[in-house]
Amino acid sequence: MTANGIVIADKPAGWTSHDVVAKLRGVFHIKRIGHGGTLDPMATGVLPIFIGRATRAAGFCENAEKEYIAGLRLGIVTDTHDVTGATLSACDALFSAGDVQAVIPRFLGAQKQIPPMYSAVKIGGKKLYESARRGLDVPRSPRDIFISGIDLLDGGGSEFSLRIICSKGTYIRTLCHDMGAALGCGGAMSSLRRTRAGVYTIDMAHTLEELLEAVSTGNAGKIIMPTDTIFSQYPAVELDEAESLKCKNGAPPRAGNLEDGKYRFYGPGGEFLLLGEAISGKIKTIKSFFEPLQDPATPECLP
Repeated sequence: MTANGIVIADKPAGWTSHDVVAKLRGVFHIKRIGHGGTLDPMATGVLPIFIGRATRAAGFCENAEKEYIAGLRLGIVTDTHDVTGATLSACDALFSAGDVQAVIPRFLGAQKQIPPMYSAVKIGGKKLYESARRGLDVPRSPRDIFISGIDLLDGGGSEFSLRIICSKGTYIRTLCHDMGAALGCGGAMSSLRRTRAGVYTIDMAHTLEELLEAVSTGNAGKIIMPTDTIFSQYPAVELDEAESLKCKNGAPPRAGNLEDGKYRFYGPGGEFLLLGEAISGKIKTIKSFFEPLQDPATPECLP
């Protein structure tokens, strides 16, 4: 099957993001396929899958803002910062919603977060989880993150539910760990569901069963979203045939009277050509998505 575009998968618990990509690579019979941001195996929810030349847009999704619904369990500390890990300490914890609400402001806005040992962050060329499995505790530098919002949805005693809106690189399980530390009892993430990744929301997502059925019944086209949907926040500019051909030969489009900013550029037939930025009367190509007239060798897939 020849396909280009984006599929929003609802990742099931127990699967890695790579597992989902590998499954769909076989389903779509295509090598060029990747995802737009890793989810832990215990997590579920929005996992954008990029197919064909759409893989060129995956990085934009990885960098986009995310939204999660997370379970916070107080009174427990684990080596992974979630309930799947080994318990390091435990205590009886009974807290009110007001207690949790009181510490939330400490974790809003720009801040530093130390990534957990059980993570894929590389230090010295090795992934941290590889060192953690050998019993090592590697010094880690704090990373810049931004948390736009934390809403306490419900809970009491030791179990609470939070809605979290945050930047790339935020570890929700470490946030739960740190909130537990702020309350003086320890904490761990008990569940996680991603409800939004950039412009893609949970109501757009399909279960693996739905994706498999769509392909088997010849309805794959109904679940594959156009690549340009990831840039829907930017204005669209349509080029004429001559300008479109120049773009495909490597020349940037003319800026005309465009104000400074980012734009989606299209050919006369509605073909999405590129994302570009107007700067002082000139267009800089950020990323092209058209099929080149002579397609150079490109990586076959994303990790």
